[in-house]
Amino acid sequence: MSSAESTTDRVSRADRLAPAEVAEVLALARLAGDADGADPFDEHTLLRLRDPDAPAGHLTARATDGTLTGYAHLDTTDPASGIGVELVVHPGFRRRGTGRALARGVLAAASGPLRAWAHGDHPSAAALAVDLGFARSRVLWQFRRSLTAAPGQPRLPDGVVLRAFRPGEDDAAWLTLNARAFAEHPEQGRWTADDLRVRLTEPWFDPAGFLLAVEESTGRLRGFHWTKVHERPGSARIGEVYVVGVDPDAHGGGLGRALTTAGLAYLRDRRGLDRVMLYVDESNTAAVALYERLGFAPWCGHVNYRLG
Repeated sequence: MSSAESTTDRVSRADRLAPAEVAEVLALARLAGDADGADPFDEHTLLRLRDPDAPAGHLTARATDGTLTGYAHLDTTDPASGIGVELVVHPGFRRRGTGRALARGVLAAASGPLRAWAHGDHPSAAALAVDLGFARSRVLWQFRRSLTAAPGQPRLPDGVVLRAFRPGEDDAAWLTLNARAFAEHPEQGRWTADDLRVRLTEPWFDPAGFLLAVEESTGRLRGFHWTKVHERPGSARIGEVYVVGVDPDAHGGGLGRALTTAGLAYLRDRRGLDRVMLYVDESNTAAVALYERLGFAPWCGHVNYRLG
């Protein structure tokens, strides 16, 4: 008899996880990501998992032998706009109601609207969302392209030069630019000094790959391309167009394309990568069109479901 047939899950809720439990959840996420081809948690959730002071709810499902069979994360930072939910089930314990039990636990623990991500748009996640009354509200595409061929030379507007981000010196100016560039974005435009600080201390952070477009005469920031490199044991390295932003006053001058091209060249020529990915909202048709012109194509979709 398989483990999936011989055990019954027990779901429990906690406001904090012990370090050993966090390690279990991260190991489960890696296992599920390898099985599904899409990681079950976004960067925001992973950072919050490692922060013991982050306001969150944690639901764990365990088999009778103590094996962690599933986990749900509740981001309670801003309940008024919706509690964020991300959920994962162990690949060896699926099709036995674990996901549904966790989802019902989320509904019982949360009040107000819910925002749940289904990374990879897995069919079982879509079916569960429909059954529980969630509505599909947003699609985030992961695009990819090869870096085997050189991406070309960036054509910067007159009077604009590129330089690397300087931690501690550029923080405030970059946060102001980021807020302007993403004023309508539900997550990126809300970044605080703490959000930036946490990422600047991540092992993957590389200031040389955080490119700033600067007015040569005034020093004013006009745009940026923050690159990232994903390195995980057993997986091929891949670059990411982490964030590209342009000051609204500089729109229409080709700066976004130039910054994207410069970042791709950095990932290829300086970091030795042969492939790159990025995330873009399906509704951002201008950005989708730009990335397609630069050789990107859809790889997989991540769907946000809302309830309430």
